[in-house]
Amino acid sequence: MNRLFIIGNGFDLAHGLKTKYSDFINDFWKNLELKTRDDLIYLNPQRKMKPLNNEKITNYYSFMTELLESAYIPNLEVDRYKDMIKVSGYRTVDLFRFNNEFFKTITLKNGIENWVDIEREYYYQLKKIVKTEREPKESDDSFNSRIREQVLKLNSEFEQIKDLFEQYLKEKIEPCISKNLIKEEIITLFDVVEYKKGQALNNYLEEFPKEDHELLLKENELLKDLYYYNIEEKIINGELGNKTIFLNFNYTRLINEYINCYRHDLYNQIQIHGKIGDKNNKINFGFGDEMDEDYKMIENLDENEFLRNFKSFGYLQNSNYKNLLDFIELGKFQVIIMGHSCGISDRTMLNTIFEHPNCRSIKPFYYQWKDEEGITHDNFTELVQNISRHFNKKKQMREKVVNKSLCQPLPQFKKE
Repeated sequence: MNRLFIIGNGFDLAHGLKTKYSDFINDFWKNLELKTRDDLIYLNPQRKMKPLNNEKITNYYSFMTELLESAYIPNLEVDRYKDMIKVSGYRTVDLFRFNNEFFKTITLKNGIENWVDIEREYYYQLKKIVKTEREPKESDDSFNSRIREQVLKLNSEFEQIKDLFEQYLKEKIEPCISKNLIKEEIITLFDVVEYKKGQALNNYLEEFPKEDHELLLKENELLKDLYYYNIEEKIINGELGNKTIFLNFNYTRLINEYINCYRHDLYNQIQIHGKIGDKNNKINFGFGDEMDEDYKMIENLDENEFLRNFKSFGYLQNSNYKNLLDFIELGKFQVIIMGHSCGISDRTMLNTIFEHPNCRSIKPFYYQWKDEEGITHDNFTELVQNISRHFNKKKQMREKVVNKSLCQPLPQFKKE
């Protein structure tokens, strides 16, 4: 049985890397230099200001508080949900504003927590534009031109966010990645011999439909001896159906560290959404739900600019997606999800994987944590609900997803 590991941002987070959206956006405000980032924000150069105390800044709202204190403006009343500073009893001062409307939206809007939320918000804004009602007496040419200009502006602003994000990953995250982050607990889950050794055989078989048990038992007989002669060679040559692919949705090289340090001949990686600084595998950040009922409406507008940030077109820039399709056609496989939320921004690809007849089992590793009172919580149900949205055939979903009693939390590690 081949294995397809789906690796998401939660995998990097589990290793202590600050790759959440909140990490990225808070770092922006904390380390903002007042004379930079004119593409995203405006700060009045004529306003006399003392240096900001970065130690007090943790997010946008603390930035605004510190900004006002540094500007020597008395009697302040601040509406933090506006891009203008309002001064009571003094005068309105154009001290700060957003130059990038999309950046403003994702900064101020409640519920924007994960990267999938940014992609979903982009798609929402795109649909909002293309569904704009025609103004009275407006010609077709004028209407189409107005809509296109708005989409061009949205795409340009979205591109600025992508560039800023890649810069953050390159400067703040990549230097933190080394072989020191490699954990034995994760290696055990990746290694097919160690993984099966640590499980009761009956439990392992329960992860799959009964018609696959004969194949699994045959494989188990070959794998149970850790010192089986030339086991690696047999896997590589396809004599034993245990090919492993990491479908990596992250932009970082953390999975590469695992592959390079341990049995690198047995594992392959598809870094499906691109790699930092790689011209041949550029970051692919956008929306990927062609199953959405509004996608056809956008497609039928016959305007390529409206489709610029759909992931499918980014996939065609290299062989990554083709390599994925080739793998799932090789034979039966199990999907193992580590740190991926399975949000709808990757719906088209995940549907292709999950509903493929060779996909025999989907095993999610869920996130588990304790609250301030020491009560344990987890996101297993939420994760399975997300997985279900990628199935048109819900019966298949219930048959393929491994139940919680056979799953486990993804190990969490603090950055050393």
